[in-house]
Amino acid sequence: MYLLKSTRDMIKHVLTFLLFLGTLGFSAANTSSPEIILTSSEADQEDYIKRFKKIAMSEMERSGVPASIKLAQGILESDAGRSKLARSANNHFGIKCGSQWNGEEYYKEDDDYNDQGKLIKSCFRQYRNADASFVAHSEFLRDPAKSFRYGFLFRLDPTDYRAWAEGLRTSGYATNPNYPQLLISLIERYNLNQYDQSSIVIDDPEIVLTPVEELQRGILRTNDVSYFINDAPISVQEVARQVDVSVSRLLEYNENLRQENQEVPSGDRVYLQKKRRAYRGREAYHVTEEGEDLFDIAQRYGLRLDILARRNRLQETSDPATGEKVKLRGSKLREAPRLEGVIDETLPPTPTIPTDNNGQIIVDDPTDTPTTNPQPPYNPTPTTPTYPPYNPSPTPPTTTPQPVPPAVVPPEVANPNGPSNGTAEQYHAVSAGETLYAISRRYGLTVDALKQLNGLTGNNISIGQRLRVR
Repeated sequence: MYLLKSTRDMIKHVLTFLLFLGTLGFSAANTSSPEIILTSSEADQEDYIKRFKKIAMSEMERSGVPASIKLAQGILESDAGRSKLARSANNHFGIKCGSQWNGEEYYKEDDDYNDQGKLIKSCFRQYRNADASFVAHSEFLRDPAKSFRYGFLFRLDPTDYRAWAEGLRTSGYATNPNYPQLLISLIERYNLNQYDQSSIVIDDPEIVLTPVEELQRGILRTNDVSYFINDAPISVQEVARQVDVSVSRLLEYNENLRQENQEVPSGDRVYLQKKRRAYRGREAYHVTEEGEDLFDIAQRYGLRLDILARRNRLQETSDPATGEKVKLRGSKLREAPRLEGVIDETLPPTPTIPTDNNGQIIVDDPTDTPTTNPQPPYNPTPTTPTYPPYNPSPTPPTTTPQPVPPAVVPPEVANPNGPSNGTAEQYHAVSAGETLYAISRRYGLTVDALKQLNGLTGNNISIGQRLRVR
């Protein structure tokens, strides 16, 4: 009898502990049942891969989660998008609500039990679209609060899908002992590991990616600091109500907020704690993108604006020039970054080209008129006169030949549309297997700079596409 009671107590403690983990969101993706039965056909799964391969690759570049693993998990967890959770809530990875979720909710029975051991409905996150679910899956695995479980995955080779599949099982992501083999089987059946290679180019203009900031909403983290983001304009007062942080605190933590009825634009970050003095990530510098000012950079990295300004010897309202490096941590810069609109005096001056009132290049400049080579002025070298020997027989006078006028040689006229001292535009045609990263390295650019030159918002390019590189 005592043994039976002890066993019951132990079961009760285990259930209580599992419920506790659930409230923290740690069991958010542990929805795989011991037996996973897929009802989707091979054609369904191929369509799923075609639809989501681009977002999977984009997320691999952004977050480090292998595209092959994400696609295989999506097929497995959502039955290739046919599950009720995927169709009703756009939730393809079985991510539960957890204590930090403030978005829409969807309830269904899964694996949660109450204190009496009775199966109850579980709370799952509901997303605005399926792509948002793919982004949330990355953020779930990267969450610093879960680094003790999933952090080691990001130290694995991102192209080693076998190690990742096994790591997901050992981390407790899924309880099914066959989970790694199920993932590996899907990856190898459809050759999903090809999407882990950064050299692949997907030529599919029908698929257009939505920027990640537009897919995310709710409470997220950067630089170990929490922030709130909404997909519609919202007042500071409403943010405070949703996140349970006082208005005064929000005004203290966010340099751009002044009053409680101020409207926060959609997609803007509202920090819920004091931002950091220095960046804790890998990057030591940020290369300023077009249209960014110092405040934008501080918001992006979760940094205090005043500290960032002092570190770079700038004013808080400064606007660093596009391409300038802004230091994110460490000691002060010796010299402040160049500001937008300030000419870099180390560069040679750009030669001026004569134009008319309509902006057309003047081609009848005096220097463009063909001229003859002028004859040098007569300046004979003085010599000692000599006299011929006496010749009594007169000879006819020698005729001096007349000089032949030199040929007219027109000067070379520079092509106004051609290259001029390295300032001309230069383009590159994308070949099969090329990526933005490879092209940027070839021409000595950063990926961001290459994207700015071409007005790109995403990282996907197509074969034959012309990219400006100069």
